[in-house]
Amino acid sequence: MSKKLFVLFLTLTFVWTAFGQTPVKITPQEQKMAEAITAEQLKDYLYFIADDAMQGRDTPSPGLDATANFIAFNLKKWGYKPAGDNGTFFQKISLRREVVDPATTKLNVNGKDLTYGEDFFRWSGSGNGNAPLVYVKDAWMVKSKGIDGLNGVDVNGKIVVLYNQGFNQRFLTPIPAGLTQRDLTAATRGTDWADPVTNAKAKGAVGIILVAPPNLQANWAQVRNFFRQGGMFPEKLREGAPQAPALPVLLVSSKVAEMIFQGAEKNPLTSADAPNAALKTTGNFAATTKAETAWTQNVVALWEGSDPVLKSEMVAVGAHYDHVGTNPNAPGEDKIWNGADDDGSGTTGVLGIAEALAKAKVRPKRSILFVWHCGEEKGLWGSEYFNKFPTVDIKKVIAQLNIDMIGRSKKAGDTEPKNKDLSGENQIYVIGSEMMSSTLGAIAKGTNNAYLKMDYDTRYDDPKDPNRFFFRSDHFNYALNGIPIVFWFDGVHVDYHQASDTPDKIDYVKMEKISRTIFLTMWKLSELKERPKIDKQLPPELSQRN
Repeated sequence: MSKKLFVLFLTLTFVWTAFGQTPVKITPQEQKMAEAITAEQLKDYLYFIADDAMQGRDTPSPGLDATANFIAFNLKKWGYKPAGDNGTFFQKISLRREVVDPATTKLNVNGKDLTYGEDFFRWSGSGNGNAPLVYVKDAWMVKSKGIDGLNGVDVNGKIVVLYNQGFNQRFLTPIPAGLTQRDLTAATRGTDWADPVTNAKAKGAVGIILVAPPNLQANWAQVRNFFRQGGMFPEKLREGAPQAPALPVLLVSSKVAEMIFQGAEKNPLTSADAPNAALKTTGNFAATTKAETAWTQNVVALWEGSDPVLKSEMVAVGAHYDHVGTNPNAPGEDKIWNGADDDGSGTTGVLGIAEALAKAKVRPKRSILFVWHCGEEKGLWGSEYFNKFPTVDIKKVIAQLNIDMIGRSKKAGDTEPKNKDLSGENQIYVIGSEMMSSTLGAIAKGTNNAYLKMDYDTRYDDPKDPNRFFFRSDHFNYALNGIPIVFWFDGVHVDYHQASDTPDKIDYVKMEKISRTIFLTMWKLSELKERPKIDKQLPPELSQRN
């Protein structure tokens, strides 16, 4: 051995010892198990899952239910143990839908009637009012910080008009700087702190008009499609949580905002320093809804490990099997968002991994938990529900491997601007592998290096990633639950969230390579003598999802 090689050997030995690991090695038997996953197999499954008959797999929908039944049918055929409710593969989730009655939901500004579904939408609450309008940039109250956005503003008996460049789906405007969702949970709502709706209600406001912030205004057509279905949420996720008062909140377009701010000393749409002030306009509104119940489900299965002790622990592998459904108002003939890549590819990859595991002649030492999550496109519903109301002992899950979009690749010569960040044919973005556990990061990287040596691109593995990809898929809720994660993702592309995301555009060879690599990563984690140690705290920036 040369001196240089000897030094290199010592260096590598030191690095791996520091991680408490030996270099990952893939045996011929393990490689043969992974090779049971084939491009043709994945293609057959994906053409079924992303077929027009599934109508875009919205949550909830008959198409999503059909996909769940297809997954469960195969799991039963392969000999998996049902790990859902009552001996089934399904974890049922009750959804409460608040359906707006457009005929009785009205908004009039300065005598002009506005059109529901075009000019405005009901965001939440119900009721009616006829009152002057008063503009405020923010309306948070946080006693410990001396914050009260309504201080010095008379909102009693008035309609509060909120406009802020930022946005928070739960609270309308962003949580004040220096605070997190956890800080609020630990304090008393209405006494120690109050979000804009709670604060306005406490000070006597009769309603709120939320002017669409830039990100919502830029996607007004998608907003229309979302509200067309009525507001919906998993009922159990709201149980025990402090609820905002049922003060009516209406979302209006920037066109309506121009009418509202007409005559103001400074127009908040164009002046960031526009002061809180009474406006020279009045509003008359009525918002009515009726409640309905719908059902959906996660699909959950378990493959029991072989080690009498380690089999009580689990490696979780998951994907979301929903997409965004149909859009009857879309231009062109195609109204179905098939979601072949997002996340038909992940759904299929997990199915391929499950089939290969069932065909293997040996079992892993630890058990393997498979979860296909619903409602990811609605706000990570399925994974939040599973982590809060697990059907297994979730504290026994040692890591979660999340697959969300692994089917597209950027070809040589592709000049489409919207494909500039799409990963290449032998490339995949890997996010979060070292966020919480050095051991998990070492296993993920080492497995790839010992096997197909794909280009693992970690550019988005950054708490300050402006795309916020860490927040945008189901691994997030596992990480919040103290479970280290890895997220594989091919990047956004021209067909992302478009009707054109169809199975004929998928790179099935790439899907095969990634799925095989994840299979072996799962296997190597299942063979560890000790579960991956959590030696890093999840960065504060990643601890809440606005």
